[in-house]
Amino acid sequence: GATHNALMAAVLARGESLIENAAREPEVGDLANCLIRMGARIEGIGTSTLWVQGRETLYGADHSVLPDRIETGTYAMAAAITGGDVLLDGARPDLLQEALQTLRSTGVEIEERPTGIRVARKGTLSAVSVETQPFPGFPTDLQAQFIALMCMAKGTSEVRETIFENRFMHVQELARLGAKIELKGDTALVTGVNGLRGAQVMATDLRASVSLVIAGLAAQGETTIGRVYHLDRGFERIEDKLGQCGAQIERFSS
Repeated sequence: GATHNALMAAVLARGESLIENAAREPEVGDLANCLIRMGARIEGIGTSTLWVQGRETLYGADHSVLPDRIETGTYAMAAAITGGDVLLDGARPDLLQEALQTLRSTGVEIEERPTGIRVARKGTLSAVSVETQPFPGFPTDLQAQFIALMCMAKGTSEVRETIFENRFMHVQELARLGAKIELKGDTALVTGVNGLRGAQVMATDLRASVSLVIAGLAAQGETTIGRVYHLDRGFERIEDKLGQCGAQIERFSS
């Protein structure tokens, strides 16, 4: 968010701007390319240093926004934890190579197609350790979802969070579903269990919310997730999309 805001301010600022330690995620480059089509002058796209020559005005342009790679990874993990077989139409595998390779290591079948990604799991999940990193590494925004997936894997995995502090709020809630997770500083030790069980849990943020949805899909019985308004910031109509894949999921107001 900070790089996006600095970039949008710089394109209409007087003179030259140098943005150092810029985020290198694809979404930053996508915004920069959109601004260039609108008349901005930006160099260094895809690097940690962006040079911007301010313009007096910008003009209209047509631009297709990148598919959401975090949404892609989330639905891929939902298919993996339930043993499903799903085609993620329109997804871009080149935006998510590290996460897809990690899923392959767990035993999930990933087929990259011209129109999207097919995700299928037929066997047992194997525990795999990961460490979150800036792009193109494993995304921190998939950390909670991956922990939920590893709750059902054979063995123990280590998930180290190197980007954000205090980003294990979902661990306590997953434990209510029967997950076995031990926190040691910036690392979560996840030991797979034979099965999760439905319970009442509370969402604490966007990614934590969807990790509970993923775990609830695989849990026996009914899972009720409170404070799901967090979900709407990143997952449009998630209950409808999962429902179309066969999930028994419903949103209700208390």
